[in-house]
Amino acid sequence: MSVKSALSSTAAVLLGALALTACQPGSTAAVGGSAPAQQAPVPPARSGTAVPVSALSASAPVGRRGSSGNSDSYAYSHPCSSRQLSVHVVRRGSAPTQRVIEVRNVGARSCGLSYHPLVYLDNSRSADRSRAVKPLVPSGLGGAPAYPVYAGRTAYAVIDLDPSGATTGTARGLDELNVLADGDHMANAETLNFPLGSGALVLKPKLGLYRSSVADAVVSMRAADTPS
Repeated sequence: MSVKSALSSTAAVLLGALALTACQPGSTAAVGGSAPAQQAPVPPARSGTAVPVSALSASAPVGRRGSSGNSDSYAYSHPCSSRQLSVHVVRRGSAPTQRVIEVRNVGARSCGLSYHPLVYLDNSRSADRSRAVKPLVPSGLGGAPAYPVYAGRTAYAVIDLDPSGATTGTARGLDELNVLADGDHMANAETLNFPLGSGALVLKPKLGLYRSSVADAVVSMRAADTPS
C-alpha cells in the first residue's frame, strides 16, 4: 500500500470515530438536542412532595381527613364562629312540614359544631318568647366533642314542625324559626330568624342531629324523643 493510500484510510477511520462521538447523548456536540426518553435522569423520591392540582381527581373533597387545618382533630379544638358559617333554611318539597337547616363552612379550615343547632319556634312579634316552642331532639348523645364540618362542606339538620300531620291542636301564631348554629359556643345574639311562611302548623316538632346529607338528617330527626 502506498503512503498516500495509508493516510487516506487513517483519515477515514478518524472521521468515523468523530461522527460516532457526535451522536452520543450527553456529549458536547449533543447540547440542545432531545435525549431519548430512556436516557432521561430519574430524580430520587422525596417525602412531602406536593401533588400537582391537575393530578387530583375532580371529585376529590375540598377537605380531607388529616390535611393540616382541615381535619377532625382540628375541628374538635376550634369551634365554628358565626363569621365562618353561612346558614340557610329551606323547605323540603316532598315533606311540607319539614325544614332543612343548612350550615355551610365558608372558611379555609374545619371547625366544630354542637351536635345539633339550638332551635325554637316563635311569633315574630313576641318580645319575651312567651309563646316559644322548642323541638324534641335525639337522646343518648355522646362521643366526639363536636360535629366536624370541613372547609367548603355543609352540615344539615332537619326539623319537622308537625310530625303527626295534625291539623287541630296545633300551636297558634308561630311564624318564625330561630336558629343558633352552635348553642354550645355562640352567644344568643347570634341567633338567626327565618320566616315559616303563612299557614305553617306546629305541633310537637322534632329536630335531628347534624348530618352530612339531608337523608341522614331526616333519619336522625325521626329518632328525636327528648326535650331540647
